[in-house]
Order: sequence, then C-alpha cells, then structure tokens
Amino acid sequence: MDPDIILMLCSLLGAGAVAGITTGLFGVGGGFIIVPTLLAILPMFTGDNDGLVHTAIGTSLASIIVSSFRAVQTHRKNDLVDFSVLKAWAPWLLIGVAGGVVLASYMDATALIVVFAVGVLVYSIYFIFPQYFEPKEVPWSLPQGFGLAGLASALGGFSALLGIGGGTPFVVTMVICGRRVHQAVATAAGVGFIIAIPGAIGFLILGLTQSAAIPWGSIGYIHIPALLAISFMTVFTSPWGAKIAQKLNEVHLKRAFGIYLIAVAISMLSKLA
Repeated sequence: MDPDIILMLCSLLGAGAVAGITTGLFGVGGGFIIVPTLLAILPMFTGDNDGLVHTAIGTSLASIIVSSFRAVQTHRKNDLVDFSVLKAWAPWLLIGVAGGVVLASYMDATALIVVFAVGVLVYSIYFIFPQYFEPKEVPWSLPQGFGLAGLASALGGFSALLGIGGGTPFVVTMVICGRRVHQAVATAAGVGFIIAIPGAIGFLILGLTQSAAIPWGSIGYIHIPALLAISFMTVFTSPWGAKIAQKLNEVHLKRAFGIYLIAVAISMLSKLA
C-alpha cells in the first residue's frame, strides 16, 4: 500500500480516537478536533481546493451522527436523556441548521475559517472559566416560546457553520436552568444527533451542486475515507474518555482543552495572514 495512504489513514484514525475521548471527557462532540485535523491532513493528499473547508465541516457533521447516536443509546439505558426537551427544541434546531447550510453556500473558504476561529475562541471561554457557568442558586427556567425559537435556531445555525454538535452551549443552558450535569450532557448528545443529520445531508447536497472542486474521495462535501476512519475510532474511544474524566480533575481538563481551542483559533487565523 502507498505510504502516503497509510499515513493519511493513521492520521484520521488518530483524530477519531482523540475526538471520541474528548466527547467522553467533556460531553461535547469532536468537531473542534476533526475540522482542524482534516484541514491539516487533506491538503497533503488532495491538494488545496476551494471546497476543502466545506468538506472538513461536512465530514465532521457526518461523523457526529455516529458518535452522538451511540452516546444517546448509552445514556438512554440510564434514563438520563430528556426527550421532552429534545422534542421541543428539534423543529427550531432544524430551521437553524437549514439556515446555516444555506449561509455556508454563499461563504468562501476564508470566511468559513474566520467564523470557525471566532467560534472556537468563544467556546474556549467556557472551558477556561468554568466557574462562571455553575448552576444558579435560584435556577432559571428553560426558555420557552420566542426565547426557545431564537436560542435553538441560533444554536442550529452556528453549529452547522462550525461543523459541531452544539453540545457546549446546550449543556451550559441546561445547567444554568437547574438540570443535573449528567442529564444535560446526555440530552446534549441528542441535540448533536438532531443537528448532525440535516447538517451532513445539507453539505452533501451542497457539494454536489456547487462548481467548486472537492477533495478526492468525497461525495459532495463529505470525505468518505475520513468519515469511515473517524467514525470507527469514536465508537470505541468515547467510553475511554468517560472513564478518564472520573479519575482526573475536571477543571484542569477543561482549562487545558480551552487553551487547545485558543491555539487552534490562532493557528487557523495565522494561515490567512
């Protein structure tokens, strides 16, 4: 087998393993790992092209379908997933995702990189300063009506643009509103599943209809070899992350991940300079 192919496969398997562990550690999807990794790996084998960033985002969303579905199955056995919340949020999440995919169709690679980097910096605040996102003494109520519509739509749209499952803001919302962390994380896996399916389908269709060149091995804006390798590893490594989280200091872990996110943002923005 071609050494370059072996190198790409090992790199993708490694990214999937880290993404799965991250999911288990922090209760968030691996989009923050997968997207930067794909942007670093794919050009080595497919060359630079206009559809590279879109492909990284679409592939990330497709991989989240697998990891979030497995997480929901696991949490459901422990009766931790609040399906009533998922039912209320789902329509607005779908509307937001649709808007995010449409917006992505009008954005070039540079614009998407800027959006991703800024989004990563915003998310890093939660991980570096977790003490400011603790439950309130008098919990707020989960948003309803227009508040729910606005928040869920924004979450769906922003997640589609970043290639993530939206777990972090959802968990923060649930915890601030008095829900247990374990229930918040479990339900967030369902949110990721709801976001990832239409998001991945949207990027697949978008890639088939756009004139921009797409990387070798892609169907639309989903890179099939990367999707298979990453999904294979996340299935096995997500439980490892959960076990590690029980043994290590959660605050220190979150801060370390927050610093990683800042490094990712700086690295991506530096490529535009």
